[in-house]
Parts: sequence; structure tokens; C-alpha cells
Amino acid sequence: MSLGDERESSGGYGGTGQTRTRLPDTDSDSYGTQRRGPRSSSRGLVTVVGVVVLLIAAIAFANRGDGDPADDPTTTKPEAAATAPSGQRPVKTKSAAGIPSGFAQDQEGAESAAANYAVVLVSADILKPARRPEIVRQVFDAGRAAELESTLDRVYDKAFLTKVGLDENGDAPKGSTYVSRTMPVGTRTTDYSGGTATVEVWCTGVYGMTGEASQTPVTSDWFTMTLRLRWKNGDWKVDSFSQKEGPAPVNGDNKVSTSDVISKAVEEFGGFTYAR
Repeated sequence: MSLGDERESSGGYGGTGQTRTRLPDTDSDSYGTQRRGPRSSSRGLVTVVGVVVLLIAAIAFANRGDGDPADDPTTTKPEAAATAPSGQRPVKTKSAAGIPSGFAQDQEGAESAAANYAVVLVSADILKPARRPEIVRQVFDAGRAAELESTLDRVYDKAFLTKVGLDENGDAPKGSTYVSRTMPVGTRTTDYSGGTATVEVWCTGVYGMTGEASQTPVTSDWFTMTLRLRWKNGDWKVDSFSQKEGPAPVNGDNKVSTSDVISKAVEEFGGFTYAR
């Protein structure tokens, strides 16, 4: 399920191999010369051992450094990647609506908030008129909540619900399940200052209606959400958001599951709370 006005997509992906050469089993080499006698072999072995010892000593000396902890590879902090794990635990506090809250006032906290809010904003619950106000109050900046709730009400009106097979309450027909589940793949902060942040969340997800007679079978989607956040009342809140397609990889060769399997999986597998 998508909500946004921008559309993009992209995609893109080597290997290595090794061969092993077997030495000849004869007493002569490939040029026909005879192998040296036992005395020459022993002398050659001593020479090889001596070279190996010197090589090990040279490597150890090169790696010793000057004793500065910064020279020790075990104490050097790795360079951060776009969504490198920070070791921070996911937040444990959740609102009455079951939405994670209490994110840290730093860039990683903003990215965690954006990832969790992306899950909520592209969910089956947001389509339910009775649940939507509660979600909006928890996720959005109080100064924008009323306006954004009104916008969502217009987008997810009765005509939209009917189109995807839901009734006016956002419920699926008996025996069917409406699926809209989002999984963040990574986050990227494009702008940050102590009280504001703009975070892009790359997501994949599944959406559609289970049931043999469904006109909108459950399918997968790839999209990127951009959330503009503000620090308000001790937590990150959404000021605005948009969505665009991709980046999307080439579809795999997975066997398509039946409607019943998908419906059961949605019921049995829970979601996650996301953190950097």
C-alpha cells in the first residue's frame, strides 16, 4: 500500500574461485631432473624454516606499533555506515495504541523513531477510522495532528476502502484478512539539528487481501518514506511525510504461497520494534 506523490525505482549485483595444483608423484620434476638426496632436502628444509621464522618476526614487529591504543585494531572504532548498528536497545515504552515511544534526542533516536513510525503509517490499522485518531495523536506533532488526520480521512475515504475490499469500518469480509505490513530495510538522515530531523526509511512490505475471491491478492512492494520530525514534549514526532517507489531489486523465484498460508503467517508472526 502506498501513500505519496513521488515515484522512483532502481536496482543492481560476482564471485571468486580457487584451484589447487597437485605436485607430481614421481622422483623427478617436470623437467626430468632427479630429486636431491636426503642431505640436500634437510638443508633446504632448514632454509625454508629459517625464512618462515624471519617472516613471522617481521610481521609481528610491523604490527606492534608504538604502544598507542589507537594503533591497536581491536580498539579502533569502525567507520560508521549508512545504517550501522549502534548497540542501543530498542525502546521499551509503548503508548496505549501500542506504538513505540520515548526515543533518544539524537540522530540515532530520530532514525529509530522514523523506522517505527513508517511501520505504523503504512499499516492496516491506519485504514480503520476508529483507530486512526489514536495513531495520529501518538505519531504526529500536536500542532499538525488535526490537519494531517483530516488529510488521511480524505485519502482513506469510503471509496478507497471499498476499492481494496474493506467495509466502512476498515474491516475485511468474513473469512478474509487485509494485509498491510511494512518492514524497514535501512534508514538515512539527510538533515539533523537537535530539535529537527529529516529521515529517509527504505522499506519493503506486503499488502492486499487474502481469500480465493480477492480482487487484490497480497503482493510485495518496495518504497522509501521521508519523515520530517520535531522534538516535542520529550519525544520525536512527525511534522510531515511523503513516499516514493523503490529502490526495488529484481524479483526472486520464490514459489507463491496460497492465500490461506499468507493469512496464517500474518496471524502467527508478530512485528518488531526497530532501533539503530
